[in-house]
Order: sequence, then structure tokens, then C-alpha cells
Amino acid sequence: MSFVPRQDPAESEQTVPDRPSSMDPQELGFTPKGPIGWLAPLLLLSTGLRALLAILFGAYLDKRELQNALDDDVFDHSATADGELWLDYVADLGDGFDATYSMAHLLARPELEVDGDLLPRGRLLLMGGDQVYPLASGDGYENRMKGPYRAALPEAPAGEPRPTLFALPGNHDWYDGLTAFLRLFARRKDGHIGGWRTEQRRSYFAVKLPANWWLFAVDEQFGAYIDDPQLLYFERAAEGVGPDDRIILMTPSPTWVKAADAPEEYDAVDYFIRTILAPTRAHVRVLVSGDLHHYARYTGEDRELITCGGGGAYLLGTQNLPEELTVPARETLTRSKSRSRTYQLTERFPDAATSRKWGWGVFHRLPRRNAGFATMLGIIQTLTMLAMAGAGAASQGGSIQRLFTIPLVLMLVIIMAATILFAQPPGASSPKHARHWILGILHGFAQIALAVGGTYIWLRLEFRLWEWPGPLVVAAVAYGPLIAVLATQLTAVYLLIAAGLGVNHNELYAGQGIEDGKSFLRMHIDADGTLTIHPIGLRKVCHEWVPDPTGTPASPWLRPKTPLDPHRIEPPVTVAGPGAPRP
Repeated sequence: MSFVPRQDPAESEQTVPDRPSSMDPQELGFTPKGPIGWLAPLLLLSTGLRALLAILFGAYLDKRELQNALDDDVFDHSATADGELWLDYVADLGDGFDATYSMAHLLARPELEVDGDLLPRGRLLLMGGDQVYPLASGDGYENRMKGPYRAALPEAPAGEPRPTLFALPGNHDWYDGLTAFLRLFARRKDGHIGGWRTEQRRSYFAVKLPANWWLFAVDEQFGAYIDDPQLLYFERAAEGVGPDDRIILMTPSPTWVKAADAPEEYDAVDYFIRTILAPTRAHVRVLVSGDLHHYARYTGEDRELITCGGGGAYLLGTQNLPEELTVPARETLTRSKSRSRTYQLTERFPDAATSRKWGWGVFHRLPRRNAGFATMLGIIQTLTMLAMAGAGAASQGGSIQRLFTIPLVLMLVIIMAATILFAQPPGASSPKHARHWILGILHGFAQIALAVGGTYIWLRLEFRLWEWPGPLVVAAVAYGPLIAVLATQLTAVYLLIAAGLGVNHNELYAGQGIEDGKSFLRMHIDADGTLTIHPIGLRKVCHEWVPDPTGTPASPWLRPKTPLDPHRIEPPVTVAGPGAPRP
């Protein structure tokens, strides 16, 4: 294993395109994309199928074993002029342009004024997963991640060391087996994204930091296992770790939170800490992850557990977070697990009250963000109504009319199956197994009841007596749009109730696509080894951008029309460095 020291600024030249004078994709070199409508029917189908394929055939698509043939460098960023280092962490960023670029614009600034303090840009930019949505592809990365970040920092600042970017894949990066991810972040030649240089050669990495701090970033495939080549890589990297060192561990998902409902979720991380890091006698002081699109910090006697997934994807409310975690969970079946410790929820952003308030916005945001979903519900409801109303009339109609008659039983089966699948019932061993089934069935009955009510009204209107296909036309033009609105509002009611009971909490917010409430971490390692974590929040993202064609080569191509207003989510979190008494 080779040990790669940090290289100096202008060690590689890049060709910077002319600065754009408009938002024209031809000038920008990418197409700014709007927020993803996560409940769009085709997207639900496509994402569901890919997720199913990844679960069923993930081992066959897994390219981590093949990465054993790639360079196994450990990266050295410990040598700095003043013995200090600033580094940034952002995750879940490749969604709509406005939110993603708002965060990129803040991260690219030479320094950030937050509550009266000036915080310099990180020399390292760590991306914690899901750099693109909804599916990994070359075009997706270009338009939703690489293009916005290149526009925020077109080239390295003159006379300064070029900042370095490391990225850890999340589940959305994994849906193509890491093909597009490795092509973008693990390039051997001309590796850069705008002014950030890329160094990594694999989907996981280890970085030596100043003052005896280390960064380890572990790639778990959907939390299932850690492959042997990856374990061997980290075993070799750990040979340079001493008993007085401190470690920041990056993971793709906050399994410490998910283990509250599924104890096995944390097993892979616990195995890594026990088998790779514990033998060094170094102390893992910080675990950090994205995946859940909010900020939350749990603190205990030995370490900080931080979720920070506010890089650009839709906001996820925090009201369902447990106030206390036991990690590893005592219910895990792992025989040689680490000692279980208790962690308290110390801070979250947005807070629970704001999360609940935003959750109520589902009534107006759900149909506005997901017109296709509302249309699908309208079509299903209309066909069900026609099946109910025409059950007897169809037998008296002509042969052509009978061709358009859908069996009522089929429509009822479709509705019940769809609502149950939407509730995502877990395995029978899950404590919430019955809850998902019950809520899914009740939602199905509610949608059927709406169809019965619609049929009752329809049968009392004169439209049904018109000569065929008159009733069908009226149903499509008048009844369909109205019942679509009602069915969507009924779904919104279901989501609010279900989320309060711990079911479809993610869908309550994914369906709204809330772009505000973003977050990232700015961290500082002092010369004495003290790590200070500044959690930065952004309540409102920008939606209007002004081109800056006359700016310096390193200045952003687009500036916000209304200045962004970042704030501290909580006071700086201080973590004692090497040499301090062990907790």
C-alpha cells in the first residue's frame, strides 16, 4: 500500500471554459434540473425495480471486489503550514439545482461568516453519499452534481493549495453497481470537479489528518457487509494508526439510528470498529453520515454520532427521532458485539415543531410536486367508479362498450395491493410488521370508500344516461380531475397519520420535496489536536440566480439574487484531540 502525500496547488492544469453570461445550458455546460417528483408513477416503478434488483442481484453487481486491482493509496493531508486543517462535510446533494447549488455556493466561498465568525473554506470536501438522484448515470452526475459544483468553484484559487474532494457512495450511487461513481470520482487522469481535485481510486478511502487525527470512510453495500478487499485495505491503513490517535468514521447511512427499529443495521459498522480500528487502540470519536435528510447529533461518553444529510435533497422531518439510542442495540444477534453504550439526542435541525409544521404542508405540496401521482390516482379512481357504476349496464351495452368495461374485482385488487405495497411492510420479525399491514389495508379501504362515494353521486347525475361514449368522456374530462384532487388529499391524510405512527415517514416529506432546511458541517482541527465541529444550517435556499460573467476565474459563475443567510444549528461541538484523557 502506498502512502500519497498532499500535492501542492497548481500541480495539474485544467482548461476552464468561458464564464457564462446567462443560465443557458449551452453556456453552463450542464442543464439545471428541478426538484425530483419522488412520487411520480414511472419514477416509483423505476426506482422500485432498481432497488429490488440491487437487493436480489447486488452481489453480482458489486464492483468492490474488482477494486482490489486499483491503487490502494492512503492519503496524507497531515502536513500543513500551521499544523491546522479545515474540512467540510456534505451529503445527499444531487437533487434540484436551487438547493444543491445553494449549498455548493456556500461551500465554495473562501470564507463563510456565520453568526459573526469567519470560517475558512475546507481544504478537504467530504461528500457522504447520494451525490446524484434518483439513479446513478453520467448525465445525472453532470447535471445534478458536477455541473453545479463546477459553477460554484470553476477553478482552484490562485496561490492557494487546491482543495481536495473525497466522495463516499450512497444507495443511489450504487444502483448501477458504482460504474458512474468510479468514473467520476476515481479517475486516474485529470481528476477534478471544478476547482476541487479528486484523489481517491476506490469507493472507500483512508486519510491521515493533522495532529494524529484520521479519517476512515467505509463503503457498505446497503448495509449488508464489508468486502474482503476493503477490509484488507483498511487493515493496511490501520498499521499507521497509533494508540493515541483519534478517528472520524464516515458511513453511508446512520445505522445507529436505524438500529433502533432493526438492530442488525449497525452490525457491519460495529464489526469494522471491533476488527479494524479497536486493535490499534485509537479512539473513534466521531461517526458521521448522511442518508437521512436532516441534521441530528447524539452524544455519549465516548463519541459523537452525527447525521448531516442536508446537502440538497428533500428535507426529512426530525420529529420521529428517538430521544435516546443504545448502540450497538442490545437486541442484535451478533455474539461478540461491542459494549452497548447510551447516546442522547442533543440537537436536531429542523426541530420537531418545525418538522411537524412542514409535514402539514403535504396537502398543497403533494399534488403540486407530483402531478403524475395525482393523475394516476384520478385514473384509478375513475376506472373503479366506472366499474362499479357499469357492472350491470355493461351487460346491456354493445360489444364495443363491453371492451372498455374493467372487472370491478380487478380494480379493487389493484387498489388494495398498491396501498399495502406503499406502506412497505417489513419482515415478519420487525416489531412494526403488523402496523404497516394495518395502515396499508385501512388506506386501501379509504380509497375504495372514496370510489363508492363517487359512484353514489355519479349514479344520480344525468351524464350516466347519455348515449355511449358520452359518459366515458364526461368521466375523463370532469369526474377524473375532481376525484384526483380528492384522492390525493386522502393520501395526504393517510401520510400524516401513518408518519405519526412511524410508517411512511419518508414518503410524507419526499412527496413534498421541501428544498429548505439544508445543512453541512465545517470542521477544524487545531494545532493542539482539538476538533471543532461547526454545524451550519440554511433555512431558505435561493431560487433566483444572477450570472457573473466578469468575475475572477475562481469566483462562482452564478450569484444569489438574495444573499444566502447561513446560521449555526448549535454552538460549536468540541472534541478533545490526541493526548486528552480517554472517555
